[in-house]
Amino acid sequence: MPITPANGLSADTAAVPAPEDSAEPIMLELVDEDGRTIGTAEKLSAHIAPGKLHRAFSVFLFDDAGRLLLQRRALEKYHSPGVWSNTCCGHPYPGEPPFVAAARRTGEELGLAPALMRESGTVRYNHPDPDSGLVEQEYNHLFVGIVRAEPRPAPEEIAETAFVTPAELEELRARYPFSAWFMTVLDAARPAVREVTGDAAGW
Repeated sequence: MPITPANGLSADTAAVPAPEDSAEPIMLELVDEDGRTIGTAEKLSAHIAPGKLHRAFSVFLFDDAGRLLLQRRALEKYHSPGVWSNTCCGHPYPGEPPFVAAARRTGEELGLAPALMRESGTVRYNHPDPDSGLVEQEYNHLFVGIVRAEPRPAPEEIAETAFVTPAELEELRARYPFSAWFMTVLDAARPAVREVTGDAAGW
C-alpha cells in the first residue's frame, strides 16, 4: 500500500486552477429531501450547524487490480483537514450536473480523467465534523469508475494518495482518521463498486 505525497504539479501537467481559489463566494445548490433544487447558499454558511441540505457528489475510482484510490485531504482545508477520504468529493455549482461536477473536480484535485465513470445512485446523510463543528447535511450523488493514469494531486487540495485493497483500507482506518462521511458513501456505493471491480476484488 504505497502512499504517495503530493509534491505539486509541473507546468505542463497542472490542472486548471479550481474556481474555489477565487475571491468570489462559492454557492451551493440547496435541495429538499427528494433532491429537488429549492435555492442556493454560500458554501461555508451551508455547513454551519445545524447545516442546510445541499447537493454534493462522491467519486470512487479503482485501478485495474480493483484497488481504491484514496486521498488524504490537505492540512490547509478548512473542513476535515488531514483526514483520509474517498477519491474525490465536492459540490456542483448551482445548475451544474453532478456528473460534470464530479469529472471537473477529479481533474482539478487529482490531475487525471477517469477511463470510465458511472452514476451509482444517491445517499442522504447528516454528519457533524467533531473537530471543526461543521455539519455535512448532504444529498450526495455517487459515482464509481476506473482510473488508469497516475494521480498528479494538487497540493493545496491533497496531501497524499494511496491505492488500497479492502484489507489495506481496514489497516489504514485502524491507524488514521477518515472523513465523517466516508463509510456512509462507500457502503451506499458498494453494489456499483462490485459491478465495476468484480467479485475477486473483495469489495
